[in-house]
Amino acid sequence: MVGEALAVPVVLAFVATAAVAQPLEVVGGCRAGLPNGAYELREEDGRLRIAGAFAQGRKTGTFIFWTEGGARMAVIPYNEDVRSGTVALWYTARDGHSEAGRQLEAPYVDDRLHGIIRSWHANGARRAEYRYDHGTLLEAHAWSEAGLELSEAEARSLALHDAEEDQGYCDRLVAFIREHLPRCE
Repeated sequence: MVGEALAVPVVLAFVATAAVAQPLEVVGGCRAGLPNGAYELREEDGRLRIAGAFAQGRKTGTFIFWTEGGARMAVIPYNEDVRSGTVALWYTARDGHSEAGRQLEAPYVDDRLHGIIRSWHANGARRAEYRYDHGTLLEAHAWSEAGLELSEAEARSLALHDAEEDQGYCDRLVAFIREHLPRCE
């Protein structure tokens, strides 16, 4: 899903521009030496890049990620540091200032895919629909950008590839949070 032409550069650009373009400001508190409460990562000029919250050092609630230009690119819900709820990704317009359509909706329970996962091509056409039960792929359907249905074998192969790519995408975003935690001394 994140392998689409517009999507992979978004997360890479997110990390590259945030790390190189200008210093980032971490806004957040600590309790007992651990991040606790509201968390924000902002550009030096005040633009919001990440918003979320911690409870005793664990991610809790929803973390939202924006591009340098201000377009929402990802929403990842957590319960005690574990993905729990629907992860959502968006394509971003080439200028980076607006969303260009849905890319992914993937429900998680206890950090495992569970339920109906839907994804779309950059042109808005449906791309895939998978059904998972606590991390086990039960059913897979996928379509080309032109709307032609792929074979079941192709759809299952794509589902496994997508799960791996999506995990890597989320891992890179979370790694960026870890690199920019509040100083809790």
